[in-house]
Amino acid sequence: MVVIDGKKISTEIKEEIKKEVLEYKENTGQTPGLAVVLVGENPASKVYVNSKVKSCGDLGFYSEKHVLEENSSEEEVLELIDKLNENEKVHGILVQLPLPKHIDEKKVTNRIASEKDVDGFKPENLGKVMIGEDDGFKSCTPYGVIELLKRSGIEIAGKDAVIVGRSNIVGKPLVGLLISESATVTICHSRTKNLTEKTKQADILIAAVGKAGFITKDMVKEGAVVIDVGINRNEAGKLCGDVAFDEVAPMTSAITPVPGGVGPMTIAMLMKNTMKSFKKSL
Repeated sequence: MVVIDGKKISTEIKEEIKKEVLEYKENTGQTPGLAVVLVGENPASKVYVNSKVKSCGDLGFYSEKHVLEENSSEEEVLELIDKLNENEKVHGILVQLPLPKHIDEKKVTNRIASEKDVDGFKPENLGKVMIGEDDGFKSCTPYGVIELLKRSGIEIAGKDAVIVGRSNIVGKPLVGLLISESATVTICHSRTKNLTEKTKQADILIAAVGKAGFITKDMVKEGAVVIDVGINRNEAGKLCGDVAFDEVAPMTSAITPVPGGVGPMTIAMLMKNTMKSFKKSL
């Protein structure tokens, strides 16, 4: 059983990007730029935003952080996005979710120019993932899952992959990405009948439910690869995933931990998408 080290793999990806940024800076005098928008005082969102800005600094990116008051109007947020769409120094725009309840997340996401949608949340980019086109942006967490598998030497082609969770941010985009890698994909959710029967068929089992310890050892085939996308806190307040790691790990051939698995990959792929947008703009 191998514990897949997402921290190590994400560091490798960031080092590759850092090297590329230096080359572009020397040759063109330009660097990739990312603008991050935070509305309100959500503590978890603040942590995520600061880590994204820090990653920009570490890699030599230009970055902007825009923090708006909790009671900012939807119009103010949309006006800011319009300005960032026009800003040539900014190649990627990220609006940290969730937004305050009075602001329509869909409207805000859709206002971001498709060529700056480095989160990969817009319908155009999600559609490109589903039809296997590579010129758009892949949603960062699903993209990170695929990179983790590939860089860990895990074969995807021809494998039975089962995803538990159908969110627009993880489950659905993962379907398209895994099909593009020639996996046979089943997606399960709260209305799935005989869930355990289906998860036990998986060569690659991906948990993205948002429930601590949801996947237990009786749901996993011996020798499966298990990827845990969940980030939860258990009753003791400790960070944990959707997989009951201690009981499931001995059953697997490879598994991701929480923390230190998929999490670090999400920011690495955000940086990779921003680099791609920058290169397309030259």
